Amino acid sequence: MQIKISTRHGEISDATKEKIIQKVEKLQKFFDRLTSLDVTVDLDKEDEPNIEVTISTERRNDFVASYQSNDLFGSVDQVVAKLEQQIKKHKEKLKDRGKNVPLEE
Repeated sequence: MQIKISTRHGEISDATKEKIIQKVEKLQKFFDRLTSLDVTVDLDKEDEPNIEVTISTERRNDFVASYQSNDLFGSVDQVVAKLEQQIKKHKEKLKDRGKNVPLEE
């Protein structure tokens, strides 16, 4: 899986980028068909950075989540939690596909 981190309106350190990568890499354990992950850190409001993560997969439209708070890593955790929910919901839909076929009488 390819991970790309970009920033708007400022820069973040390499150590911060590594911590963000460690946090978002955990998403791969929920769905093995992830192809790329784009993290955008918007520092327009320095005291409240906005984190947006877009995940591309093999056969589905992208998963997207964003969060803004005064804690950068807290925002990353919230985005990861949102994406986990989206991935789990998608996997449930895949699992349930075909199970709810009505029986003919």
